[in-house]
Amino acid sequence: MDRAVADRTEPMKLIFNYNDVFFSFFYDDAEACTHRSREYALNYVYSGEMILDNGRERIRVGKGECVFIPRDHHITMYKRPCEGERYCGIFMMFTRRFLREMYGKPEFRKVSAATPKLAAEVAKLPKTVELASLFASMTPYFDPEVKPKEDLMNLKLQEGLLALLHIDERFAPTLFDFNEPWKIDIMEFMNENYMYEFSMEELAHYTGRSLATFKRDFKKISDLPPEKWLIRKRLEAAYAMMKNGGKKVVDVYAEVGFKNPSHFSTAFKRQYGVSPTAAFV
Repeated sequence: MDRAVADRTEPMKLIFNYNDVFFSFFYDDAEACTHRSREYALNYVYSGEMILDNGRERIRVGKGECVFIPRDHHITMYKRPCEGERYCGIFMMFTRRFLREMYGKPEFRKVSAATPKLAAEVAKLPKTVELASLFASMTPYFDPEVKPKEDLMNLKLQEGLLALLHIDERFAPTLFDFNEPWKIDIMEFMNENYMYEFSMEELAHYTGRSLATFKRDFKKISDLPPEKWLIRKRLEAAYAMMKNGGKKVVDVYAEVGFKNPSHFSTAFKRQYGVSPTAAFV
C-alpha cells in the first residue's frame, strides 16, 4: 500500500497505514483497545505513553521506548497523553510473507540452528542506536501530507528486522519459524474470548485452522453457527452478571462484547422474552 489510510471513525483518533507501518495519533485522555495481531510487531512510542496489560502485569512504554509484540499475543493497550504531549506511535508489522522473503537473504541467516527461541511474551527493548536511528528517520511521516513510497517502507521494515536481530539472536528462530500453528480447542478459545470482536477469519486463524476447517469443526461441537453461539454466550454472561452481581445494562453490555446498549437490549429481549431492565425488577 503506497498511500495513507486514515481512520476518523472517532474524532480524537487518526491512523495512517503505509505498507504495514502504522502511524497513530490519539488526542483524548485515554484510548484503550484489545490488541491481538496476527503478525509479529514493533510498537514505538514517539510521544505520550502506552500501558500494556497482559492480565498478569502492566508494562509502561514511555516516550522514546519500543516493545516487541509476538504473533497472536493477546494484550490490552492503553494509549494516552503524558507530560502535556498527545500519544503518537509507530507500529511496524512483520507479516509471514515479508519474513519468508527476508529469510532468503544471506544477512538474515547467520544464526546457528541450535539457537533457542524467545518466550512468547511482550518484550520491552533496550534503547539502541539502530532503533533510535530507524524511528527518527520515520517521524516525518507523521505529517499526513508526506506519503512514503512502498519500497521505502519495505526498507524500513528490513531495518527494523535487522535491529531486532542485533539486539538478541534468539529473534531469528522466533521470527523465522514458518510452521503452521497447531490446532487448539475451539470451545476453550471461544469461552475465553467471546467478548472480543473477532471476524470468523480471525477466529479460524487464532485456533490454527482455515476458515472452512473452522466452520466444519465448529459444526461438530455446536448446534449453532459461530455468530449465533457468540451472541448466546454474551447474553448468558450478561444475564448472570445482572442477576447475581446486580449490574445494570450500562455496566455489562460492552463488557460482554456488544457495541451499544440498544443492540444488547434487542438481543436480550429476543432470547429471554423481556427487556433487560424489566427482567430483574
